[in-house]
Amino acid sequence: MLIEFILRKLRFLLDGNNSSYYQTEHKDRTYTSVGDIGNNLDENLCSLKKLFVNSSDLKIHKFKFGGGYEFSGAVAFIDGLASSSTVTEAILRPIIEWQPEEGPLSMREIADILSESVLWAGEVEKVSTMSKLAGGCLSGDTAILIDGCCHALVVNSKGWDKRSVAEPESETVVRGPREGFTENLRTNTALIRRKIKNPKLRTEMLTVGRKTQTDICLMYLDGVADEKVVEKVKYRISNLKVDSILESGYIEEYIEDAPFSPFATIGSTEKPDVVAGRLLEGRVAIVVDGTPFVLTVPMLFIEIFQTTEDYYTRPLYASIMRMLRMTAYFITIFAPAIYISLTAFHQELLPTTLLFTIANAREGTPFPVFLEILIMIFSYEILREAGIRLPRAVGQAVSIVGALIMGEAATSAGLVGAPVVITVALTAVSSFLVPMQNESASIIRILIMILSSILGLYGVAMGFLALLLYLGSLTSFGIDFFAGFAWTRNLQDSAVRMPLWTMVKRPANIARGDMTRRRFFVPPLRPYAAEEEDDSEGGEDVE
Repeated sequence: MLIEFILRKLRFLLDGNNSSYYQTEHKDRTYTSVGDIGNNLDENLCSLKKLFVNSSDLKIHKFKFGGGYEFSGAVAFIDGLASSSTVTEAILRPIIEWQPEEGPLSMREIADILSESVLWAGEVEKVSTMSKLAGGCLSGDTAILIDGCCHALVVNSKGWDKRSVAEPESETVVRGPREGFTENLRTNTALIRRKIKNPKLRTEMLTVGRKTQTDICLMYLDGVADEKVVEKVKYRISNLKVDSILESGYIEEYIEDAPFSPFATIGSTEKPDVVAGRLLEGRVAIVVDGTPFVLTVPMLFIEIFQTTEDYYTRPLYASIMRMLRMTAYFITIFAPAIYISLTAFHQELLPTTLLFTIANAREGTPFPVFLEILIMIFSYEILREAGIRLPRAVGQAVSIVGALIMGEAATSAGLVGAPVVITVALTAVSSFLVPMQNESASIIRILIMILSSILGLYGVAMGFLALLLYLGSLTSFGIDFFAGFAWTRNLQDSAVRMPLWTMVKRPANIARGDMTRRRFFVPPLRPYAAEEEDDSEGGEDVE
């Protein structure tokens, strides 16, 4: 069975790029029935109803307009997606009140007059196929059909209910902006535009998903972002042949460089200021309609230890906090393995008093130390997942009470020793400092524990070296994942955060073209310094 499965996959990959599978694909939005719009209004409305299979939320309203000429027309929209007030006040009222001033007009001329002079809407598009008309309705627009005209007008009338801009719960800050992305695509792009008021901020729209037809917006700074990275992002997204894209996680899994890696090589955030900062460094943002999480590429390993508050607080304190996060990440991965190694293989490295304390605590425990820690870590993961999935008030109570009761009960019953509980608790608390890597840390922690239970500290060292080699082999859209630790000016914003006025250049491994961020100066700026020639603009980038 396994051999047959592998042969089928190879046959699928080698079958002429699967042209027979994709020959029914269309670049535009495609639906059940595709055809041109005819001259007869009733036939067009009948085709539209068949296209939507008589859906109850498709609303069609026929009307007369043009004064004594008595032209016939109809509007079609999806109830709940289009704004009723916009349909009534900006579309129907102006059309019905319009009085032609000239003599007999052709239907094509009427459509042009309505789109250019009559409708009170910011965006009007003329379409000639039923597929584009249906796509406009499904996007929240209103379609205007005129009897005798082989074109339809699609008017922007989007007005569905949406969540207001609020502080994201996953990225809370003490100092900094409190606004976060929502599930609305245009709201998210507007939040980014507010941060970067520059015409070189490019926005390109893509549509992915044969069934969902999800809108995706690529944002990047022209002249700053690497054109090769931009083209890679466009190519990987535009060539997706999938049924649905329901969240940015779908896109992340489809386009990442290392799909089987425990480490995410694509960044994600809910905060506009984070995306703006990454765009200014030369990255590309991927905004997906229907989710508040925006993706950014390429991503570096050092980003998991950086927060927005690092740039809003004093550089010395920000640097200390970064090193604290790195230490916490090391603890959450290696602390259980080191405890196993010291207690099971290298007792001579422990102080005598501490060794006797651990021996007394473990006296009578029925399991080896590896199994003790494995049981406690497994229990912690259960409690953490329960705290996330349950309602907030109940989840917090379950996590706190469960941890206290289980830890105390396990120690009192003699199932585990108190040092094991302390080690697992330290491991759990340390993981909270780097929440972006909880998934990868959980996997790597177990692997390092297995090595330490076999080889002791030698296994820990081997695991550490293997982890460094693996991280060094990863890439994110052609950029080395470990590049943030290279001996270049990137070290100004890696393990430590230098003062902003010293970081005059953008990251050399990410940005291209305009590499200069600011002119170097030592605060406070002299009064006449503003009149001096700014040598930071133009010129070549010098390492």
